[in-house]
Amino acid sequence: MLPCQDNYTTTFSTYSEMLSHHERLSKESVWRRCKVSELHIEPLDMTSALYGNPDEFVEGTSNEAVSDTAENLGLALRVGGDLYPIRMTAYKTLLDRAKISGTALPKLKRKELADVLNACLAVHSSDALLLVRDEKVSATHSGDAKDYSVLPIDELLHTLEENMESRFPGYKFESGYADHAFTSGCWTFPAQKEDLLGTYAKTLAAKGQVKAASRMVPGIRFLTSDTGVASAKVCAMIMGTQHPIHIGSCISVDHRLQKKVDDFGKELDQLFAQFCDSVAKLQTLLEIELDYPINAMTRICKKFSLPKKEALEAIAMFQTSYGGGTATAHDVFMALQEIPWLMKLHNYPEAKMLTVEENMARALSIKWSEYDLAKAVSY
Repeated sequence: MLPCQDNYTTTFSTYSEMLSHHERLSKESVWRRCKVSELHIEPLDMTSALYGNPDEFVEGTSNEAVSDTAENLGLALRVGGDLYPIRMTAYKTLLDRAKISGTALPKLKRKELADVLNACLAVHSSDALLLVRDEKVSATHSGDAKDYSVLPIDELLHTLEENMESRFPGYKFESGYADHAFTSGCWTFPAQKEDLLGTYAKTLAAKGQVKAASRMVPGIRFLTSDTGVASAKVCAMIMGTQHPIHIGSCISVDHRLQKKVDDFGKELDQLFAQFCDSVAKLQTLLEIELDYPINAMTRICKKFSLPKKEALEAIAMFQTSYGGGTATAHDVFMALQEIPWLMKLHNYPEAKMLTVEENMARALSIKWSEYDLAKAVSY
């Protein structure tokens, strides 16, 4: 799989690999400001005159980039005499610049869609900020600094590393992932297990869950995007389990209002306190008894729009394992963690899995009595 292809993904087994990847992107990417009215869209499907003719595009555009675009979005962008293929990640921001939306648009033939976009783009005097990366336009952000702020991913990683060195010595890089939409990385803090999970782990062990308590390690997930998918954020996690457990709200900095990497660094100062607060909420679930845990779990899955197939499978697994009677909210919360594990087995996209994990973490703050009802609910 080539970096120019829309479905390109890569993983990192070391932090240096992840950092080098994003340093390369920062060095080679082009951020280009222009007027929205200067953007001109051309069809680039397999019937287009541009197809198979990379010489029409900016220098360095490969046949692979052109043919891959024809198989995906099927559009190219011309600005100031330069022509670029457009990546799927740019589609939403392109509609935003044209100030149009609708489910009918993707169904149009590429020539018709290009004509609609051009008619709308031409009437706007605002600025646009293009991200050109790996041979294609990857995003067409607003050019107003208050609307979009560039936060280079390699600089965010350096800032995160500095914070962990000072606050969480002995931290370990676990894994990293990147595609054209976003990037993520996970770290664990084995030396801080007692500080962050000590009381919770002891409570688990006292309730007979000694193995689960011994395996758990505190950690974080870093997530960000240059294409408008996500803010720069760090989320508290528990590692060492079957699948990492997202346990609460994230520290985040949005790509807007002229935010800078330094703002991300300042937010990281709250990481320890936020982590302790999230663990305290998780521990509280151990004291909440549910009379109808299956009904509660089903209602929560429905409330947070968790994927139906995997949710029903996880509910069935929990129903088999807990044996009837009452259970704690903690039991249900842990049973929910089977869902992202099943999604991974079923090869869900990484972005979908991360969204589901964030939604599930909201269960830490719900009023459980509202879901613990005798009346069964269908899903």
